[in-house]
Amino acid sequence: MKFSVCLDALFRGMKPSDCMPLVKKAGMPAIEFWTWWDKDLAKMKEDLTDLDLQVATFCTRFVSLVDDSQHDAYLTGLKESLAAAQVLGCRTLITQVGQDTGLSRDQQHANLVKGLKTCAPILEESGVTLMIEPLNLLVDHKGYYLASSDEAFQIIDEVGSPRVKVLFDIYHQQITEGHLISRIRNNIDKIGHFHAAGNPGRHELDQGEINYPAVFKAIDALGYQGYIGLEYFPTGDPVEGLTRIAKD
Repeated sequence: MKFSVCLDALFRGMKPSDCMPLVKKAGMPAIEFWTWWDKDLAKMKEDLTDLDLQVATFCTRFVSLVDDSQHDAYLTGLKESLAAAQVLGCRTLITQVGQDTGLSRDQQHANLVKGLKTCAPILEESGVTLMIEPLNLLVDHKGYYLASSDEAFQIIDEVGSPRVKVLFDIYHQQITEGHLISRIRNNIDKIGHFHAAGNPGRHELDQGEINYPAVFKAIDALGYQGYIGLEYFPTGDPVEGLTRIAKD
């Protein structure tokens, strides 16, 4: 298993230059984060090199894909995010799809597929993979459009690009639908990245109902070569918690 540490979750309020050495101290090989536009990318690149850390992924600008009137703005934000990815040597990007607009599910689904199809040639030329992220509506993201991983996988099939995949967040999908291992096994070729947190509470992986050793064993058996992003809010010392995961 290769893990990446979400700086914005585990080290809230800290500058990347202050928390990246802590990630290295914990024995983790990579970082990820939510927003790139509020960070000094040149400084981050320098720190990454000095610490021998990689950037696994980060988010694009938060522009709706289910609202087709926003597609031009989305493409502008995507191109800016791809430029940031090039600076940091990052090969995957996360995208949210936007809040439910009130239009029919079929129309919003079609808008989402249309927007991603427009992105596909840009992504294929860049060699960067864009990952749509289902989020749970019950606890954390009321009003968001995409909750079901089944619909997300259907969208990937309809877009038909190797550079458009799903971010499978184990925490979110446990809340939304469960049956984690079977869904992962049936769709591993469409998954570009994982996120992990304990449920309930979104804390350390060993707190809560999810049997992470079993889930990780199943993912590893499928030959998955990407990162699993640790995106949780620690209840204890974050370095100690990360060190436990690294040693396991």
